[in-house]
Amino acid sequence: MGECARTILVVEDDAAIRNLVATTLDVHGYRHRVAPNGNRALLELTSATDIDLVILDLGLPDMDGVDIIRSIRGWSHMPIIVLSARNEDADKVEALDAGADDYLVKPFSVEELLARLRVALRRLDAGIATEEEAVYENGDLLIDYRAASVSCGGVEIHLTPIEYKLLCLLARNTGKVLTHTYILKEVWGTALASDIPSLRVFMATLRKKIEPDPSHPVYIQTHVGIGYRMMRVGDSA
Repeated sequence: MGECARTILVVEDDAAIRNLVATTLDVHGYRHRVAPNGNRALLELTSATDIDLVILDLGLPDMDGVDIIRSIRGWSHMPIIVLSARNEDADKVEALDAGADDYLVKPFSVEELLARLRVALRRLDAGIATEEEAVYENGDLLIDYRAASVSCGGVEIHLTPIEYKLLCLLARNTGKVLTHTYILKEVWGTALASDIPSLRVFMATLRKKIEPDPSHPVYIQTHVGIGYRMMRVGDSA
C-alpha cells in the first residue's frame, strides 16, 4: 500500500511545529489532519474512519498526551509516535507503557521523523506476526511458530524457553519499543525492578545466539533505561 493511502493525525499545540510536520508530510505525499489540542484530537479520532497513525505531543493545553494514548489503546492498535519536549526516561517509559509505539524528543530531525514514520507504517502494512502464522522472517532470522524452532542463515539455533518467549514477543512487535516493564509482565508475569538485571542477562545471551556480531546488533536494539526493539533488517530507524 502506498504512502498516500495512509492518513496521519498530527496532534500539536505549537503552531510552528504543527505546520513544520504538516508541510513535511505534504512534501512526502502523506495525507494528514491536524489537531491543536487533546479534545480536538479525540473528536477527529472518534468521528473519522480513515486515520491510520497519530503523531502526538504530550504537553497539550487541555490534557496530557499520555491520557490520549490510553484512550486510543482502548479501541485501536494504530501506531502512535510521540513527539515531545519531555526528555526524561520516566516520561518515555510512561508513554511507551501506555501504548505509544515510538518516542522522539524535540528538537527533532525531520529525516528521523520520516524514518520512524516509515517503520511504523511498514509494520502497520505487514501486520504483527502472531503465533497463528506459520513463520516470521526478518533477514536471515526465521521463527517457525508451529515447530517452536528458530534458525539463522539456515542453521537451527537452540534457545531456552525464556529466550524463545523473548524473541517471539519482540518479533510480534517488530519496530516497536517495548519497555522493561512490558517485557517482564509478558514473559515473567511480574514487573519488579529487581528483575531487570535478569532480563538484561537473557537479552545478552539471546543476542549472542542470533546476532552476527553481538557487539553491533542488527536485530535487537537497546533503548538505554527504557527497553528493547526488534528492528526490521534494512531499516535505518
